Amino acid sequence: MRSGTLKILLAASVALNLFAAAAATTLLVTRDRVENHAEAQRRPRSAPLADVLADMDPEVGGRVRSALRASALAARPDFDEARRARREAVGLTNSADFDPAEVGALLEHSRQAEIRGRARLEADAVALLDTLELADRKAVSRILTRRGSRNGRDKAPETRAPS
Repeated sequence: MRSGTLKILLAASVALNLFAAAAATTLLVTRDRVENHAEAQRRPRSAPLADVLADMDPEVGGRVRSALRASALAARPDFDEARRARREAVGLTNSADFDPAEVGALLEHSRQAEIRGRARLEADAVALLDTLELADRKAVSRILTRRGSRNGRDKAPETRAPS
C-alpha cells in the first residue's frame, strides 16, 4: 500500500475511535439519568379513582362517586368560562386588534374563573371527606393532590407520617 492510502486509513481509524470513545462516555454519563426516567415511567403515579372506589364498600363507593360527579358538574361552568376567556385572549393576541390591557383582563378573568372552579371542587371534596371513615378518607384523600401540568413538573408534595 502506498503511504497516502495508509495515512487516510489511519486518520479514518482515529476518527472512528474518537467517535466510539465519545459515544461510550456519553452512554456512561447519561445512563443513570435514563434509567431513572425509565423507572419513573414504569411506576404508577397513583391509583385511578375507579380503583380506589372498587376497594371500598359498594354503598360508600357509590356515594363518593355521585358526590364527586355532582361537584364536577357544578364546577364545570367555571372551568368552561376560564377556557373561553383564555381562548379569547389568545385570539386577540393573534389579531390586528391586539390590546394588551384587554388581553390582561381576559387572562385575569380566566384565572379567577379557574380559581372559583377549583375552590368549589376542593370545598366539596373536604365536605365529602368529612363524611367518611378514616380508612376510606385515606383512600379518597388522593383527590386533593394537585396534578398540575401534564408533563409532571407540578407534583404534589410527598406526605410524611407524623413523628
